[in-house]
Order: sequence, then structure tokens, then C-alpha cells
Amino acid sequence: MPNRNQGMDEKVNPHNIKVGVVGIGLMGSSIIVALLMAGHHVIAIAPLPDDKVLGPARVKDDLTRCAQSGLLEGAIDHYLDRLTIAGDYGMLASCSLVLECVIEQLAIKESVFKQISAHVDTAAIIGSNTSAIPISTLQQFVPDPGRFLGIHWAEPAYLTRFLEITCGRQTDITTAEWVMSLAHGWGKEPTLLRKDIRGFITNRLMYAVYREIFSLLESGKASLDDVDKAFRYDAGSWMTLMGIFRRMDYLGLQDYADILRTTFPQLSTTDEVPAVMQEMVDSNARGVQNARGLYAYTDEEARQWEEAFAHFNREIYHLSLQYPSHQLPSKKQG
Repeated sequence: MPNRNQGMDEKVNPHNIKVGVVGIGLMGSSIIVALLMAGHHVIAIAPLPDDKVLGPARVKDDLTRCAQSGLLEGAIDHYLDRLTIAGDYGMLASCSLVLECVIEQLAIKESVFKQISAHVDTAAIIGSNTSAIPISTLQQFVPDPGRFLGIHWAEPAYLTRFLEITCGRQTDITTAEWVMSLAHGWGKEPTLLRKDIRGFITNRLMYAVYREIFSLLESGKASLDDVDKAFRYDAGSWMTLMGIFRRMDYLGLQDYADILRTTFPQLSTTDEVPAVMQEMVDSNARGVQNARGLYAYTDEEARQWEEAFAHFNREIYHLSLQYPSHQLPSKKQG
């Protein structure tokens, strides 16, 4: 079981820690692969019959993609030997950390957390991959809220440096620090949000962008393609290296006060769902998943976009490894 007095500066060895994952859908299998690559033994619980049938193939497919990207140090079977897939929550008893990765429905998560709590050791940490439900809400469903927190991955989990760790109102900070230390062993650049807020960090930033781009679109000031190109070829050219505040430092800060003072009042503050997005939802458009979205796709074009994104993820992952933030010179003010 984890020693929650072991701080962020002390090395946590994934090989000595068994991790449970509940849910073997697309995201769950991706997380499982990331954990296997880090050296963990993983107990994967399939709460749905389809997961138990399809989950092993998903995990093997993801491992194959990792092998093709040069990310594996051994044969695929070497990693699969450290994976157990079961339907019995009792298999989680030996896990030091259990991650929930099921559908974003509160009632379903409540049921899952109660079953996890009934079988894990009292010292085990429980985490949720939720990107939408407040951690403080989910904490109500476990007997020890201090050992519960959010561990939000990005897809694909094995090819992204992102990881967002979020404390709920009752999370023990030493629990969060232990997970932060462990996350470095997963090859992540984790962030720690000490106070639970709706949308956490990354989603709040992106939702602010979404609101403004839909405002530009609906007002006729810019087209869908123009907005995408502006974001892709400006922000997309520097974000992986710098982040936003470091970008400001790089450009120089002398003009920002005037820029923000004059620009902020011009930005959208609407709290309405954009009409174009409501139309997408009402028509069951799911983007490249069913070739119906904000852009028009043929089935072949949708497939090509999925392949291009998978290839790009491999390229950007290797690129980001060349510029880890802890090796770039900087010192926070204050």
C-alpha cells in the first residue's frame, strides 16, 4: 500500500505498485497501456460484458501502436503478462491505487465507487478520470474522502504528456503529492489543482476558447476554417514548448496591460449553448466518429483524419520529450 508521507521529491517505483483500472473502453484501455509501459502490474475490471470481450483486443491494439512508435522496451507479451482482466471487484484488494474510467454519469460512478470501496485496502488511493464531474461531489461515494482525487488523462494516454491531478474539498494533500510523484514515472508533466473547480484547468481554458470561436462564427466575423487555421498555425506552433505565461514572457510584457484592458470588454460572455452546436447534438452528429460534424466528411476522409491524428500524436510525443519543462531554465517569481 502507498505511503502517503512519501513526498513528491522521493522516487516512487511503479514496478512495486499494483494499480487497478475500472472500465476498459477506449480511454480505459489507453490508460492501462500507459500504466503497463511504466512498469505497473494492472488489474483491469470490466463492469460491462462488452468490455470484458473487447477490452483485451483494445489493449493489444494500443500496445501494437506503441511498438510501432518505438515506445516499448520489450515484446508486447512482456506487457500483457502484467495485466489481469476480470469482472470481479474483489481482484482489486491488492491494489495500491485504483482508477475509475467509466461513463460520465453520476449514478453509474456512484455504483462503481461503492464497489471499489468495498474491496480495496483502507490505505489504497482511489482516483477518477472524470473531466466534468466535480471531485468534491464524487468524494461522497467513498468512506475515506481524503484518499480520493481526480486523475484526468488525455487520449491517447500512452502518447500524451498531459495529466491533471485535482483535489476535492476533503483530499489529503499528501495523497495528491504521492500521485504527482508517481505520475512522473508515467512519463507525464502533471499539474496539481489544489482546489476543486468546475472543468478543472485544461477544460476551463478550452471552454473559454470555444465560447469565443463560436461567437466569431455566429456573428459572421470569421469562418470555421479561418478560426481553425488561426488557432492551428499561431498557438499550435508554440504551445507544446512554451505554454501561455512563458509565451507572454517571450514576447515581452510591456504592452499586455493596454491590450487586455481594451480587448477583454470585446470578448463574448454568453452563457448560452451556441445554436450550431445544439444543431449538431440534435442531429446526432459525432464528428469523425460517424462522418457528420461541423465539417463535412466522407467515411474515407473521417478515417484519414483519425490516422493523421494518431501519426501526429506519435510525432509530437517524441518532440515534447526533447524539451521537458524541468530541464528548461526558469524560476517562478515570488
